[in-house]
Amino acid sequence: MLAELWAAVQSDWEVLALSSAAIFLAAIVRGFSGFGFSLLSITAISLILPVAQIVPSIFLLEIAASINLIPSIWREIHWRSLTWLMVGYVIGLPVGGYALIHAPEAPAQIVLGLFVIGTAILMLRGFHLERTPGTAASTATGTASGVLNGAFGIGGPPVVLFYFSTPGAAAIGRASIIFFFLFTDLLGVGYFATQGIVTTQSFVQSLVWLPALLIGVWIGAHGFRKLSQETFRRWVLVILIALAGLGMGKAALMLMSGA
Repeated sequence: MLAELWAAVQSDWEVLALSSAAIFLAAIVRGFSGFGFSLLSITAISLILPVAQIVPSIFLLEIAASINLIPSIWREIHWRSLTWLMVGYVIGLPVGGYALIHAPEAPAQIVLGLFVIGTAILMLRGFHLERTPGTAASTATGTASGVLNGAFGIGGPPVVLFYFSTPGAAAIGRASIIFFFLFTDLLGVGYFATQGIVTTQSFVQSLVWLPALLIGVWIGAHGFRKLSQETFRRWVLVILIALAGLGMGKAALMLMSGA
């Protein structure tokens, strides 16, 4: 593997520099907010590398990012809601896999993007839940996340909106989101492995991009510690709107190209 790693670094410095820059910037967002890394990095790097070559490596980096953050957020995780979110996710994931085969991807992404942007704008204007949702609502949110992730690879918005519309502290929401994505990424890599998608090249790319990831995550996490809870909530919602817009733009391009 070391020989392959060195060959990958030597083969194309321009691709390495551009992809590492994308990883670094996406990692800052990940360390800061707890989400957004996959969509940002895959969208950017897909301009220079095939998506199928990118996704397994990004999932491996997502796991590394979460593990790197876990020690600092462990005590802030809201286990009660998180447990039911994960149960719901497992229920919804195979439903999403079925939808992947039958549902048109681009129109569904546009509808989801409009929903996320509308909800985030309402929250920016002061909407919030008076109390943390119970078991049924938590499970339903996790199920929605599983369906969306299985169908379109975008299961994050329901969980992010769930935590940042509740009265809990911003640190609790961020910590719970980070652990939730560690759980979903482990499931994703396990599935990829059974399909033969995780290869030696996936690990080589992950190792090449790892320094950019770790530095970016550290910078983002350091920035989070300096912000007030309300400022952090606003930044999270702005990032969520930007990601939703990015997803809608990608879907619109798919429709225009006839994909």
